[in-house]
Amino acid sequence: MHVTIKNLLKINENVKTNLQNETKTLAVPKIIAVSKTFKIDHIMPLINHGHLDYAENKVQEAIEKWTKIKEENKNIKLHLIGGLQTNKVKNAVQLFDYIHSLDSKKLADKISNQQKEQNVETKIFIQVNIGKEEQKSGIPEEELFDFYKYCKNLNLNIIGLMCIPPYNQDSSKYFLKMKELNKKIGLKELSMGMSADYLNAIKYGSTFVRIGSDIFGKRY
Repeated sequence: MHVTIKNLLKINENVKTNLQNETKTLAVPKIIAVSKTFKIDHIMPLINHGHLDYAENKVQEAIEKWTKIKEENKNIKLHLIGGLQTNKVKNAVQLFDYIHSLDSKKLADKISNQQKEQNVETKIFIQVNIGKEEQKSGIPEEELFDFYKYCKNLNLNIIGLMCIPPYNQDSSKYFLKMKELNKKIGLKELSMGMSADYLNAIKYGSTFVRIGSDIFGKRY
């Protein structure tokens, strides 16, 4: 058995145990294998095993890696988790099933236009700058409700919120805040939690966890 499959099975087991230990009923999250920077031959064992959800950071890299694979495997879902430049929106809407990084009105406008042009509907998360960090993109918490309304007026399919909490801090308070914001807006999905904190994210209702190194190993 390939190491990536062993790693994925271990994560599934961790998630299952975590859910069993919780007194409240939690959704079983979708595990997104973050395949950015890894060559397709390193990802192929997972594809052959039947895993369906993968994430990339860059549109161009994704086009080169996934166009043919997605044509051959119609059930594979591709998630864009990196920042999206407006000049890459056309290709992103064409290839990705989910965009986790909507963070501006300009980008919302562009996605809306491309979806109409291509007659597709991408599932979208609004990225929230939950830690108020200058170096990170995302909608400030105080602007979130107005931005959500703006997106709905464009008929974007906003399914949830996404965040990347500050590094080297306890993520619990940020995950709790995200859960509260999601509930206030009335959204069902939450994209939060990575290799270091996915079990904690699930406790706060995350429905999509983005796991890279714990599945594929370290990036070089």
